[in-house]
Amino acid sequence: MAITVVIADDQDMVRTGFRMILESKDDIEVLADVTDGEAALAAVARHDPDVLLLDIRMPRLDGLEVTRRLAARAGVRPRVVIVTTFDLDAYVHAALGAGASGFLLKNASPAMLVEAVRAAAVGDALVSPAITVRLLRELAAKSPDAEPAPGTRTPSEPLTQREQDVVRALARGRTNNEIAAELFVSLSTVKSHLANVQAKLDARNRVEIAAWAWESGLATRTP
Repeated sequence: MAITVVIADDQDMVRTGFRMILESKDDIEVLADVTDGEAALAAVARHDPDVLLLDIRMPRLDGLEVTRRLAARAGVRPRVVIVTTFDLDAYVHAALGAGASGFLLKNASPAMLVEAVRAAAVGDALVSPAITVRLLRELAAKSPDAEPAPGTRTPSEPLTQREQDVVRALARGRTNNEIAAELFVSLSTVKSHLANVQAKLDARNRVEIAAWAWESGLATRTP
């Protein structure tokens, strides 16, 4: 069954571009595109999509408030992915804190947009690599010692060498495809390693895996 999507952005060219990118994939169906936050809520009520792509700055109701209102409802649909021009940490924290399942910049690649929609649809989270790396480096800078930061989770089993390689690449902001190319392995192998790591860490998504890599010091250790 196709992943259903509603797009909310006040720029016609952005909505058209997102629609073209997403509808080129057999597993994604765009149900509607709208121009403001109020219309986004109405479209969600009408179509019940799996994923809602939201700009932050829109007329009538901004994307952060739309996210908060949707998070307050019963149920888990739709998953919200914020796609914005504004690379501000305050927006990232506010969006994820309000319940968004992703945060991308509008200059992200088409592949990243598709990956964010697919990740959100299965309950995962994806944040633009540049933002992820910056925020997690700031986190690591608060605990610069080689020892893991206090409270850092301990894996239920030690990570294999290959799993560590995959996690290091993830912590540097690489996508699954980029990790596969960098390590000369298949995409399915990367996904399998990440699934194993997620289980060992009891992490909810790849963002938590990346955070653990920086907190534990793995991200900065030489293989």
